[in-house]
Amino acid sequence: MTAQKITAEASGTWKLGDLPVHRLGFGAMRLTGSAAFHLGTPSDRERSLGVLRKAVELGVNHIDTAAFYFSARRSANELINTALAPYSGDLVIATKVGPFRDHSGEWGTSARPDQLRGHVEENLRQLGRDHLDLVYLRRMRQDSVAEHFGALAELRTAGLIRHLGISAAEPRHLAEALEIAPVVSVQNRYAVDRPDPVGDEVLRLCGEHGIAFVPFYAVAGEAGERGASAAHDDAVLSVARAHGVSPAQVRVAWTLHQGPHVLAIPGTGNPDHLVENVAAGALRLTGEELARLGAGRAQAG
Repeated sequence: MTAQKITAEASGTWKLGDLPVHRLGFGAMRLTGSAAFHLGTPSDRERSLGVLRKAVELGVNHIDTAAFYFSARRSANELINTALAPYSGDLVIATKVGPFRDHSGEWGTSARPDQLRGHVEENLRQLGRDHLDLVYLRRMRQDSVAEHFGALAELRTAGLIRHLGISAAEPRHLAEALEIAPVVSVQNRYAVDRPDPVGDEVLRLCGEHGIAFVPFYAVAGEAGERGASAAHDDAVLSVARAHGVSPAQVRVAWTLHQGPHVLAIPGTGNPDHLVENVAAGALRLTGEELARLGAGRAQAG
């Protein structure tokens, strides 16, 4: 693959409600520094702005962010606003509420339902928008999502939010949310090296309902918010060698092969990695390769 010639269009298209997006998107968390949130070295501002502009040039029209994506010197939402406003009509920006951090970076408890409007308004202010395209309720271990999701549904009715999603959800939470308002997307942790029967069931249910399934940490794997995983199993490495690509590209491609409703949002602050991630949307794995990767995933459990 000649990465520089490949755009996000090669990954195909899916609709988030009435908003068509390329299935290869961009996660903004890592724009704020060398590791997630307040950890690590602050990012170079101009480099981060350049990555965002390059992503759009490469056809990325789905960006995932949150007001709590900030480090000591950088805010993902502010970077997006500075780099991309005024926004093109086809750009979909998804954000999430539920968790929150104070100005020192310390995590608070999960937001109460009556606090969610303030969190939505904070995202609106930072992004310079009059409405948000997609807002996820990130479940924070609460047993029921009804009260929180209901509060977001009211904001959707009020016109502050166009579409709703849920994150860190089990099948029962998806069913609960669907009783309240339409759900266009579910965002769960899901990766080739992380067996997850609950995640598999949510992925299946999303396909049945025409709902997007958006894995996070699909490239980071067990490294999670600390960064991309340096540990790749033999199956990932052998498939990467066969295609002459990086293991991270195989992980992105595997994600997209899990169904036409599955979207990928790999994040990076490195322009070269961005080009590679977008190019992974054109990588086609064979049935045998997918079986080998699936077998490795089962063994990881």
